[in-house]
Amino acid sequence: QVQLVESGGGLVQPGGSLRLSCAASGSGFSIYAMGWYRQAPRKQRELVATITSSGSTNYVDSVKGRFTSSRDNAKNTAYLQMNSLKPEDTAVYYCNADYTNSRGLRYNAWGQGTQVTVSS
Repeated sequence: QVQLVESGGGLVQPGGSLRLSCAASGSGFSIYAMGWYRQAPRKQRELVATITSSGSTNYVDSVKGRFTSSRDNAKNTAYLQMNSLKPEDTAVYYCNADYTNSRGLRYNAWGQGTQVTVSS
């Protein structure tokens, strides 16, 4: 089973930057896609960015040009660089991973979330 641990959230002023990290741990797994989601108060969780094992990325329109997703496969870690942050980016950010275990069975895992608050 894979465990995901996010870090890097915090309070930042509008226009500022944060870098989120998502570290995967476990044994005998292979991650083939990772995603970043966020959930603001009283709103549904939304997909923000995805990145495949080959590095292909996709972003929701509201963050295009401001957020960049990357990953270090050797460290089993994904990153979300967030620039030009806006108050509407305030949310709990979650990491998600699609992976296969040593027997080739496919699973999905979630991190515990990290709070991002954009406010002056």
